[in-house]
Formats: sequence, structure tokens, C-alpha cells
Amino acid sequence: MRVHLLGVRGSTPCPGPEFVAVGGHTSCVAVAHDGERPALVLDAGTGLRLLPGLLDGDPFVGTVLLGHLHWDHTQGLPFCPSIDREDAVVRLLLPEQGEDAGALLARAMSPPHFPIGPHDLRGAWSFANLDPGWHDVEGFRVLAAEVPHKGGRTFGFRVEDGSSAIAYLSDHAPQELGPGPHGWGEYHEAALALVDGVDVLIHDAQYTLAELPARGAFGHAAAEYAAGLASYAGVRRVLLFHHDPARTDVQVDELASTVAARHPDVEVDVARQGMALDLG
Repeated sequence: MRVHLLGVRGSTPCPGPEFVAVGGHTSCVAVAHDGERPALVLDAGTGLRLLPGLLDGDPFVGTVLLGHLHWDHTQGLPFCPSIDREDAVVRLLLPEQGEDAGALLARAMSPPHFPIGPHDLRGAWSFANLDPGWHDVEGFRVLAAEVPHKGGRTFGFRVEDGSSAIAYLSDHAPQELGPGPHGWGEYHEAALALVDGVDVLIHDAQYTLAELPARGAFGHAAAEYAAGLASYAGVRRVLLFHHDPARTDVQVDELASTVAARHPDVEVDVARQGMALDLG
């Protein structure tokens, strides 16, 4: 499995020289089988604009899984040439919420909010709802599980290819379920099912511990929780993801160093735009 991090910021893109090393695009991760081009995309933030660089000018043929429908996870959809062209073949799946998937997505992507709607994207598109549980998606085994996050049903994903596995919890507020053993949120059943024994955990790390009391109600986790969950679940490596848009490159690295010092049993890294992981 090869995993490409195309967007790693949360909430809003952040341009400027102080954000270049980590990257300013919002959440988007592309997953490929060994030796192949990506056919699975997790979230469609502005990082989706970088997908053409992985496809050598060819159209995207595959599936986009949306963990939820906040703007920073959907804004890339009309701005990626690989998916908006006549020969693209795209299946888009989003969490079941009792409404037609295309209509739900169109609430934010249609006039007067935007010039076109989802069904105006060129190519062969299909839109469908996704239930929790295991699914076969583009040759991968994918577990979708609901996690707490403010403002709409939200899934985390576990992706397996038979020899390796990743967990992707881009937006996660475990403190909504209680303080947990360390005060930064519960290691709850859904999170553990997604994370248990994976090779890499990609996890929301928008807040510091000091910020959590004032900002935790907005729906995100402290970086400490990401590393704590990895340690609790036997995960060797965690990538801190969904960085606060105001946190500079220097501050992100400082946060990662602080967290790593407290969790010596886990390899704590910063998720950086353009990073590629070869697993298995």
C-alpha cells in the first residue's frame, strides 16, 4: 500500500511562507495498491488539487470516501482536473444521514453558494450513502466507524490491503465521551476498532492540551490524544494531522516534539503535504 498525503490542514487553507514546510491544503489522502496509481481518496479538501500529479495526466477512476461534509473536506471537488473531465469515473460515498447523498452534498455546492452542483461535474459520477461496517472498496477492505465530531455524522476509516493497514481519523472529539484515563478523551470502542494494530495512525491533532478546555467543544482532539491512542492500541507510528490553520510550521514541529517526548513507545511524526508512505 502506498499512501499520499495531499492535504493535512484543518478548518481552512492557510497560505504563506510560515506554513510551507507542513503545507496549507486541507484534508485529502490518496491510497494506492503497490505499483499502481491511487484509486481510493479519503476526503476531498483542497489537497485534492494535487491528485493530478499522481496520475500522469490520466483521469481518476476510483472512489472518494468523505468522512463528513464540512467545507474543508469537500472544497477540492470542483477544482481537481483529474475528477472533473469527461473520461473520469468517480464513485463518491458519504456517511448515511437519511437523505440522498447527492442532494446532501449539493446543500453547500450549488447556486447561490457555488456556480455548479455535484451533478454538474464532468465524467461518470455516482453518489451514494455509506453505512458503518466493513466494505470492499477498490480492492481494499475498509472499515467505516462513527466517531464524535461536532456538526454532522462523521466516520473514521481503517484501510487494509491484506499486508498492511492504516487508520484515518481526521476529525475526532473523543472528549465528548468523557475525559478518559488521561483527561484528553476516551479511548472508545469505535476508535479502538479503527486503530487496533495498524501500521500507521493518521489522526486529528488540531489542539494542544492547553487549548483543549476552551476549544474542545469545536469538535477536534489534542495531539496528546493521538499519541495516547496509538500507544493504547499498539500502533507503532502516528502522524499528527488536521493541523490548526493558525499553527506555523515551527509551532507544529514544537508540538510534535513535546508529544513525542511524553510517548517514547510511539514514533510521533508530523503529517506533511506531499509525504508518501510505503507500507507492507
